[in-house]
Amino acid sequence: MKKIIINLSLILSFVVSQSQNIYTYGFDGTTADLTLNGWQRTNLSNPINPTILWSIPSSVPGTFNGMSHSGSNSSFALINFNSVTALSSGTISNWLISPVVKIKNGDIITFYTRIGRNGTPIHADNLELRISSNGLGTINPAGSENDLGSFTTLAVSVNPNLDLTSYPLSWTPYSYTVSGIPEETDCKVAFRYFVPNGGPNGINSDLIGIDTFSIARTLSTNDFFISNFQVYPNPSKEVLNINNINNIKINSAQITDLNGRLVNEIQINGNPNYQININSLSNGVYFLKINTDMGIGVSKIIKQ
Repeated sequence: MKKIIINLSLILSFVVSQSQNIYTYGFDGTTADLTLNGWQRTNLSNPINPTILWSIPSSVPGTFNGMSHSGSNSSFALINFNSVTALSSGTISNWLISPVVKIKNGDIITFYTRIGRNGTPIHADNLELRISSNGLGTINPAGSENDLGSFTTLAVSVNPNLDLTSYPLSWTPYSYTVSGIPEETDCKVAFRYFVPNGGPNGINSDLIGIDTFSIARTLSTNDFFISNFQVYPNPSKEVLNINNINNIKINSAQITDLNGRLVNEIQINGNPNYQININSLSNGVYFLKINTDMGIGVSKIIKQ
């Protein structure tokens, strides 16, 4: 048997980041759909207006320029200064809590938000993104405007200083890279509309929206390949069989040698399962690279 020498540094050079979607919610449909999909709403403002909770609008307020970030025009969630009772001022603490999602270190949580104003804001707003790592055991905030329940991790705070220029006037992305959760864990993520001295008679608080909430996980190209493809037999003398596990769209595929030189351009033609003839290759180690709409997968293959 021939001895095969593997250049480890070249193998590692193929380990680049891809992302895999863990959870996405676009706030489509109605407020009833929001709760049916596992989202919880609770208003702990003081003094409280119990009728005001996070909701999906039936029609788009003109102050949002008639559109959401993505999807139908009204597919976003909003909340406003009326969280505090009429003709009053106080501390707004109005919560929107996600269903259980599995997250771990390195996952990226992203959402879009904007203030509901066409022109210069006249009242400051604030939004917090908070995380509970207790899953179904999460204790929701209750009792007072200052209670956090299990949501003790503050991931993002939009305009914490409550100035009139820092909350965006157009849909703007914010993101948080998860830390402090080394293994995949059942968690909940919460949006907290938190505005001291807010309400109809307060100096702060207006109207804000959130949209396109997502959690993505970075994967190495090898992990991405393993999640989506099977290659067998490997090692092989003549033929490699490729199984497209999730039937994702493949744009191209190549075999390269350890120096990155292209040795075979593969015609996939949309087939979920296909064979690659490697009989003409010299014995040794190669890389099979598959380019898809979801990312790039790379796997080591061995020709005997």
